[in-house]
Amino acid sequence: MARKTGKRKLKIGRFFALLGLLLIVLAGGSAIGLLAVSIKDIPAWNSEALHSSNSTLIYDKDNKLVAKVGIENRVPISINEMPDIVKKAFLAAEDHRFYDHHGFDFRGIMRAVFIDITGGGKHQGASTITQQLVKLSFLSPEKTFKRKIQEVILAVQVERHYSKDEILEMYMNKIYFGQGAYGIQAAAQTYFKKDAKDLTLAEASMLAGIPKSPNYYSPLAGKETPDDQPHQSKLRQKTVLQLMAEYGYISQSQAEEAYNAPLNYSKAPTRYPYPYFVDYVTELLIKKYGDDQVYNSGFKVYTTLDPDIQTIAENVMSDEKNFPPPKGKDKPQGAVVVLDPSNGHVRAIVGGREHTSRLCWNRATKKPGRQPGSTFKPIIDYGPAIEFLGMGPATVIDDIPVKYGNYEPPNFDKTFSGLITLRTALVNSVNIVAVKLLADHVTIPKAIEFASRLGFEIDGRSVGASLALGTEEVTPLQMAGAYGAFANNGVYNEPVVIRRVEGPDGTVLEEYKPRPRQAMKPTTAFLLTDMMKSATQEGTGKNAHLGRPTAGKTGTTDDGKDIWFAGYTPDLVGVVWLGYDNPTPMKEAFGGGFPAKIFYKIMSQAHQKIPPRDFQRPPGIVAATVDKKSGLLPGPNTPPEHLVTDLFVEGTVPTAVDNTHVLVEVCAATGQLAGRYCPDKVIRNLIKLPYTVPEYVADYHDRVPTQICTLHGTGTSKPPGQNRSTGLAGPDNQPDSEPEDQQAKPGSAPPERRSWGIVPPGGPRQ
Repeated sequence: MARKTGKRKLKIGRFFALLGLLLIVLAGGSAIGLLAVSIKDIPAWNSEALHSSNSTLIYDKDNKLVAKVGIENRVPISINEMPDIVKKAFLAAEDHRFYDHHGFDFRGIMRAVFIDITGGGKHQGASTITQQLVKLSFLSPEKTFKRKIQEVILAVQVERHYSKDEILEMYMNKIYFGQGAYGIQAAAQTYFKKDAKDLTLAEASMLAGIPKSPNYYSPLAGKETPDDQPHQSKLRQKTVLQLMAEYGYISQSQAEEAYNAPLNYSKAPTRYPYPYFVDYVTELLIKKYGDDQVYNSGFKVYTTLDPDIQTIAENVMSDEKNFPPPKGKDKPQGAVVVLDPSNGHVRAIVGGREHTSRLCWNRATKKPGRQPGSTFKPIIDYGPAIEFLGMGPATVIDDIPVKYGNYEPPNFDKTFSGLITLRTALVNSVNIVAVKLLADHVTIPKAIEFASRLGFEIDGRSVGASLALGTEEVTPLQMAGAYGAFANNGVYNEPVVIRRVEGPDGTVLEEYKPRPRQAMKPTTAFLLTDMMKSATQEGTGKNAHLGRPTAGKTGTTDDGKDIWFAGYTPDLVGVVWLGYDNPTPMKEAFGGGFPAKIFYKIMSQAHQKIPPRDFQRPPGIVAATVDKKSGLLPGPNTPPEHLVTDLFVEGTVPTAVDNTHVLVEVCAATGQLAGRYCPDKVIRNLIKLPYTVPEYVADYHDRVPTQICTLHGTGTSKPPGQNRSTGLAGPDNQPDSEPEDQQAKPGSAPPERRSWGIVPPGGPRQ
């Protein structure tokens, strides 16, 4: 019989019971500790804080005060002057148990936690009106358990000192409604030009929905819902009316009638300087700290704003002579961003021709933006071709018709240049060359990789060869950041408008730390810049040249719906966009027209105090002379007019000698290959490639003909080949006809010549 060891076995149930008890003790201890810390650091009671608020102060790049956000537009009124329907609208929207709790609503907290955990029903906040008043008056923007505990403690104190009606009155006079309006009276006057006592149910329910997020739910905010949905403020109003009906404040029929009632808004005039820049700063602050803290806590915000450049940009953009003529009542809009490429500091933002209301639609910063057209080519085509493939300004591409599946890219002027260099293609904004670079050489994944280094997020699953022509939607702010890397030796700095944020006591809440990254090789940035300098000197961007080293690129989308100019000097980047808010064709409108001229007017004034200087040439850039029809070193038959000297990254200068120029005997009368019966034959220096091009290609007649002259006699002769006796390309003198398989086949591709000779034509694809 086995002996007992004397050891007791721990039952599994007892183990978990002990473990649970231990966890409860630990949790209780932690809770007591957190409560103690919360009480220790709780703000001092100050009844004055319940009745007042502090504006956020905005400073420029030189730390000079330029604007106040939250500057008081407040008209306090008594609770007795507020209509019953107005109070009920706010109680339904924010705290329908307001008159039943003592500062915090335990049932509401549990309900909100349950809904958040289960995901059932609509999300509901757990803060009572009293807690919201406390948060506006006493507490910092941090979202922690400690602050929530302090909020509850202070809410109980408020309830001990004031009656429910007094608390509701303070709350209704303190909350922010957007458009610079604080309190229900100022909101009624701002949105409807009437007193709060005269508000209808429709108007009251609309206003009651705004404080949840004034930047978003203001009826004067830009529409951010799908096109087939009502404005987000109407959707919020509907929610408020449904809650009022649910809590018995109104009937369902009254809710439906109020929702369908027309509302006539009055747009409040702008009351602060540099509105688009200040608006963008405000939006960023609200996104991080919330409306309440931004408009009431007295932040000090130090920005990158240059008031002089901002004023210049605003004045130029407000002049109707700088825009295409309007179509009926609609007129084209515009946006401008000016940025310092050395650090990414944004000096000016203008998001439209006029600023109509606080936090109105900012076309310079609001995503998704608009199609950039050819201003995207340096980012998606030329940049990666130079960076990854070692191409350069003298690389040759054949500008001939090409097809990718059902996509057949057009050139803007409907012509085809034939063999041209990348510099010429960029200067004249030739579309087919850009598409060939992307589709035949760079590839879309590598192009997206390069663009991502410059701040763009592109879904490779939804794009094709047309991406080469700028079909991705972008903002002027994004484009300014990307072009800043070209100007800054390939170093990308994310655009920034806020340098530092301080609390009212001087505590630094956040401070911008530069995070520059080498987005491309310095040599890549320099070659792109040198090519874009040519575009402003002799190409599509001539109207933007500043009389000092200037680089840039024009952009025009289909039918002129979006027209752009993006350009820079070593000191400043400027991006200009023009177009209708509802994309509309603008005839005879091009990126090299109005946008380039706006760029010139703004940037020429912005540079008045900046000494001219050229772009820094990095080590590793060399010059070499090549044949501009092949991209190779000059050969024995390269004509002088085809010699071109250009820049290369060291190690990419071609080593092969041009052999595409050949001497060919042709009929003087027809220009075709000379037959045995042609009376007048001439020797021409022509380009010989193993594929054919259509007759409408500009350099068609500079290429070896594929047909033998039949005008003089009926004999047949040998197609293009090597004449054994003369060394000339063409038929020999043998009487027998030659086999047709020696002729060049249409669409056949020549061998690729790296570093970089003629690249494959990218012939028709099915």
